Amino acid sequence: MPQEEARRTSPDVFLRLIEKSRRGKLKIYVGHAAGVGKTYQMLEDAHHLKKEGVDVVIGIVETHGRAETAERIAGLEVVPRRRVAYKGKDLEEMDLPAILARKPEVVIVDELAHTNVPGTENVKRYEDVENLLDAGISVMTAVNIQHFESLQDIVSRVTGVDVKERVPDRLLRQADALINVDLPSEELRERLRAGKIYPTERIGPALENFFTEENLASLRELALRQIADRLEADRRGPARSEATEPVGTKAMVAMSSNSETTRLLLRRASALAGKLNTNWFAVYVRTARDSPQRMSAREHRLLGENVTLAMELGAKVVWLSAEDVAAELLRFAREHGITLAIFGKSRRTWWRTPFVASPIHAFTEAGTGIDVYEIETEGRSEAGRG
Repeated sequence: MPQEEARRTSPDVFLRLIEKSRRGKLKIYVGHAAGVGKTYQMLEDAHHLKKEGVDVVIGIVETHGRAETAERIAGLEVVPRRRVAYKGKDLEEMDLPAILARKPEVVIVDELAHTNVPGTENVKRYEDVENLLDAGISVMTAVNIQHFESLQDIVSRVTGVDVKERVPDRLLRQADALINVDLPSEELRERLRAGKIYPTERIGPALENFFTEENLASLRELALRQIADRLEADRRGPARSEATEPVGTKAMVAMSSNSETTRLLLRRASALAGKLNTNWFAVYVRTARDSPQRMSAREHRLLGENVTLAMELGAKVVWLSAEDVAAELLRFAREHGITLAIFGKSRRTWWRTPFVASPIHAFTEAGTGIDVYEIETEGRSEAGRG
């Protein structure tokens, strides 16, 4: 039996398909900060589902005193919270057993990163969500981007905040739908000043610390990047192979750590890829000296802007980590069938000694059938930095 046919008819594959069909769907509303409108948008969508005849209930929603959010709860069924005794106090939590018994089609579960009161079924609310999905109940939930586990180094470096409540990245990967709830930074700051996010005593400290324009810009770009990466993965599909890519030239651009050079390089590379009618990658290789801990908030923001620009220009952005940039770029090119490598060219290169081979030299000497194209970047920066 051919390998492809065996894969299609495998009992294990069929069992996974059955299990997937039984599992509830997960829709995550992602924001870059409190107050962008994640919960409000969830409730708006819940009202729409109800009008369409879907059995939707509220498992838990935190209004944080926001009147417009509280108003949108009206008209939706709410599963009452349960009270849990802890250290002499009665605290409220989502009633997971009651929702499982009620078994709606869809349930709203706010604040995915929340830590439950000890004495409930699970330590974390995302575990409650997984229980609901396993029971065949679809979930709409909300979370801010800084709570995802893999982003902690970047978030800590950019904001100076150590996020304690974290969500594993598997939730982001398993989501059937991701909604980026976005709000311009200045508009969000205006909402904060107007008392629509935090009580009066918290407004000043928030504006001076977490809600600075620089922090919000960086987190906003981080959220956009994560959503874009997921959408690109969905577009390609898990079973899509290299054989389905267009035959012919496949290009790769080595992104620079210098923002101005990279912008010029990406635009020139996009024009070239358009003329060649080819897929192209924008590849950034991070070394230890470019780690998130060493990058300033401004450097991270500019890098994020160039990542967004690359995606807008049609590139598939790839992030790699290695100390030998040239070797890593060459490895990637070989593994992905790259036939054209595009580098920036300047009068002053980034290589620290004449004994360290440049990526351009490595590609030229490798003899792998990869054409090398150098784009003039006016010698103002560290061209060719992978």
